[in-house]
Amino acid sequence: MSFERSWHRSYPSAVPPILDVKRITMPQVLADRAERNPDAAALDYMGRILSFREFDGLVNRFGSAMFSLGIRKGDKVAILLPNMPQTAVANLAAMRIGAVPVMLNPLYTDRELAYQISDSESKMAVTLDLLLPKISGLKDKTGIEKIVYCHLNDYLPFPKKQLFPIVKKGMYRKIPAQAQVYEFLELLRRFPAHPLENTAGWEDTAVLIYTGGTTGVSKGVVLSHANLSSNVQQLSAHIHDVPFGERLLFIFPFFHSAGHLCMHLAIWMGLRDVLIPKPEPALLVDTIASGKPNYIGAVPTTYVGLLALEKFRKMDLSFIKGFFSGAAPLPEEVIRQLQAATGSVMLEIYGMTETSPVVTATPWRGRIKPGTVGIPVPSTDMKIVDAETGETEVPPGEAGEICFRGPQVMTGYYRKPEETAEIIRDGWIYTGDIGVMDEDGYLQIVDRKKDVIIAGGFNIYPKEIDEVLFSHPKILEACTIGVPDSYRGETVKAFVVVRSGESLTAAEIFDFCREKLSAYKVPKRIEFMDDLPKSAVGKILRRELRDMEKRRQSESSSSA
Repeated sequence: MSFERSWHRSYPSAVPPILDVKRITMPQVLADRAERNPDAAALDYMGRILSFREFDGLVNRFGSAMFSLGIRKGDKVAILLPNMPQTAVANLAAMRIGAVPVMLNPLYTDRELAYQISDSESKMAVTLDLLLPKISGLKDKTGIEKIVYCHLNDYLPFPKKQLFPIVKKGMYRKIPAQAQVYEFLELLRRFPAHPLENTAGWEDTAVLIYTGGTTGVSKGVVLSHANLSSNVQQLSAHIHDVPFGERLLFIFPFFHSAGHLCMHLAIWMGLRDVLIPKPEPALLVDTIASGKPNYIGAVPTTYVGLLALEKFRKMDLSFIKGFFSGAAPLPEEVIRQLQAATGSVMLEIYGMTETSPVVTATPWRGRIKPGTVGIPVPSTDMKIVDAETGETEVPPGEAGEICFRGPQVMTGYYRKPEETAEIIRDGWIYTGDIGVMDEDGYLQIVDRKKDVIIAGGFNIYPKEIDEVLFSHPKILEACTIGVPDSYRGETVKAFVVVRSGESLTAAEIFDFCREKLSAYKVPKRIEFMDDLPKSAVGKILRRELRDMEKRRQSESSSSA
């Protein structure tokens, strides 16, 4: 039984199950917003406010600058920046002239960046002064012809702008003149803010975002303007009563699909987008205190870090109306603590880069079922199929692979038709995640298809064990994997980070788990760690722990 569009019983009446998507691209949305609400705050960068008029004018200036440097419709522009005004400007400017922004993680290694820049066929790079030597060094290895660099303090307010070079020594630098290298602000001064024609077509490619590589080789996800705009409209309809002019602090980086969507969601809804370039806990708390966001979006590890800070727990957080969480399952204990601290509701969002990314969300002002990621957003179908063949739809309550269909499903992987055909079949995208749908259409994520541990013939889903471990009062973080076992085939190993100031033994963990899990699910091995490997958005990388175990076993075998 598929969760079809006609069966959205859990939606509030204000949310349509089928959305009348407006065929308007996001660069045009920004231009319309600048015309209708020119003086409304669009971006809030550490206290510096840019109105929609200013934002749109900067987009026009930088679009003209890129065109003057030879960028044309369909050309790729690599953007390697944290969350700052220049990132949003470069993204919308490229789109407005018909080019394609390629959102890349600025912290990636030379090898990773060389691969993604070459694979995307990027001709230009927009980056930080700090990264200029690295990107310049990649020119000979990639198709990059021109580089535009900017400074973190370009748009900081007084006195932060003046103090920044002192506070952050070495982060602001004068760059000697180089061929085909341009400074962002200097480039803007050459061009007027006059309106530029929007050449972005509805079916054209809007953006390339690379997968994190958590399931193998990183792939470029092709999202069309139809994909991006549709998903913005779907999420906007889902959170249907958020007033114009309210403040959002989305801590997802813009190079991540969730952050990229949030950047455009703020424009669509006319909201003030509070930006933070590096969400360190102390700076994040200060930004929350000064920016007073009405809504905060982040990954679970960020919320865990905030709750660990006494300053955050003691703050008056009455201005917060809601929290958004995505990119990884959110432990119920974290939800409970956030609600106790603020009285706000938590909206869990589920999706993947390949779906622009949102496909399900907790019903806004609707029924909440703890442990689930809600129901499909408007105009989205969902079904659960058997994990072995992917051909038979399973009934509610039974675990299987999660599949979706909707206007937000990607065009495909860039220059990878075979991989595209594997994940998209008959219009349905096969997520590789294992889930259970209940009678009301709520989705519970059980685990990743490839993360299932098979021990003694039993299927064990690591997320269930992670949840139990996380509920231990002395455990800050935990992640479970399957490791080879001569008797059971695989056995369960848990990696644990103990809370600061606490002491914990493996024996205590074993006893704790035995009270809450079936015997075959209880971890047989425990390893204590200072920190767990995480992606750029704070998602715990289970695959890296598995790879680490494989290396250890290989080294052990070689030594033997």
